[in-house]
Amino acid sequence: QLQLVESGGGLVQIGGSLTLSCVASGFTPDRYAIGWFRQAPGKEREGVACHSNADDSTYYDDSVKARFTISEDKAKRTVYLQMNNLKPEDTGVYYCAVDAAVVPRALMIRLCNRDYDMDYWGKGTVVTVSS
Repeated sequence: QLQLVESGGGLVQIGGSLTLSCVASGFTPDRYAIGWFRQAPGKEREGVACHSNADDSTYYDDSVKARFTISEDKAKRTVYLQMNNLKPEDTGVYYCAVDAAVVPRALMIRLCNRDYDMDYWGKGTVVTVSS
């Protein structure tokens, strides 16, 4: 089993920045896709940023392009989401997730868009953007 634990959420002002972390423990697949998803109050969970190590491709939802960056520190088994210029609509619970498979770009995008679900999920960390 693969366990994922997110941290780094909090209250931030409009225009501010936060960096979320997701630490993996247990089984770690050689080939995988990783992603950050969020769920705003009263809305469905949506993907914001995903990365696949099958072809080193990355995908961002249009709402976060040029503001969010997904990165990975393999030695620390940690995935990050750097979030800049935060807006009130970025408020929500942020989850990291992993799909343990060879995931080419086209499939990664479908996973990020939740056409299919990732295999493993963390319990989330709350981000609140307020004036």
